[in-house]
Amino acid sequence: MTTVTFDTLELAGRLKAAGFAPEQAEAVVRVVVEAQTSMVTPDYLDASLSENKVDLIKWIAGMLLAQAGLVAALVKLF
Repeated sequence: MTTVTFDTLELAGRLKAAGFAPEQAEAVVRVVVEAQTSMVTPDYLDASLSENKVDLIKWIAGMLLAQAGLVAALVKLF
């Protein structure tokens, strides 16, 4: 996954220079870092969707075969 990095110390310094208390600046930096680490990248999302698509196709094909077998058995029975 691709991540964007930035200098957290510089961000905290800028927030302090803008009038934030040191505790507030550190809290904001922590929130930004947490939000950034939980972001989903387009590459990861595409890979995940591809896996789900393959699983769904397999399941549908299996159900289609089961349904065809059931219909064939019922036709043979009657």
